[in-house]
Amino acid sequence: METILSIQNLTKKFGYLTAVQDLSFTIEKGNVYGILGPNGSGKSTTLGIVLNVVNKTSGDFHWFDGTVSTHDALKKVGAIIERPNFYPYMSAEKNLELVCRIKGVPYHKIQEKLEVVGLADRKDSKFRSYSLGMKQRLAIASALLNDPEILILDEPTNGLDPQGIHQIRQLIKQIAADGTTILLASHLLDEVEKVCSHVVVLRKGKKLYSGRVDEMIASHGFFELKCSTNEKALALLQNNRAFREIKEENGLLTAFLDEPMEAEVFNRFMFDNGIVLSHLVKRKESLEEQFLALTGS
Repeated sequence: METILSIQNLTKKFGYLTAVQDLSFTIEKGNVYGILGPNGSGKSTTLGIVLNVVNKTSGDFHWFDGTVSTHDALKKVGAIIERPNFYPYMSAEKNLELVCRIKGVPYHKIQEKLEVVGLADRKDSKFRSYSLGMKQRLAIASALLNDPEILILDEPTNGLDPQGIHQIRQLIKQIAADGTTILLASHLLDEVEKVCSHVVVLRKGKKLYSGRVDEMIASHGFFELKCSTNEKALALLQNNRAFREIKEENGLLTAFLDEPMEAEVFNRFMFDNGIVLSHLVKRKESLEEQFLALTGS
């Protein structure tokens, strides 16, 4: 598979603060990647470095096959790393004409990209009349004018209402389905789980996980159970290697599996050991639970 971006041992320090530490990951063509982490985890700094707006302290990164300069490679990149910034008294179309001039793109691309983001019928409206969600979609249209091979978005749904969030997420899926690779930074677990195929989890500048989203949440699940002899059940489960962790809260036991086990088999195991369950549910761990386990918070 073709490599779009390769990052090796990237580090960025601001004085005594290390914003990104020894970060390595690879972005392959045709996928949607999410850099996930809380505010201050190094997401925006990482994007700034690969877009040549922040100088790295050490490490390296290569666009595409590594044989082209970063300057030339960025001509094939579309990016939005700040809030949409257009002339408020000009129409959407006129604003995009300015972007076309800067990028050396023919004007006929404007109509095409406005249709992609669902703003073709508002192309003559002034930018100041747009809602926040429409402004963000216009920014995406602007970033798509040069038909980039990869689209980079920093917190693309930040500050939007539920409708705006839904529209942007559907737009990202649509753009990805048309063949554009996407890299987005987000602190929203829900966003990454719904939109991304791959995720890089950061905490305080360090990588905690890199891989497919579905593999991150491909745990064996857990059982929720109740019985009249919780202490006996807790001791039994803690001595069973099939479980990696047991929690008790308000009379509800949660047993996290370390290997596959069906509910029927588990129920029989408990019964054979003299424990009758009054409640038993098997669940899958969500991305949120996996994230909390990774970050330890």
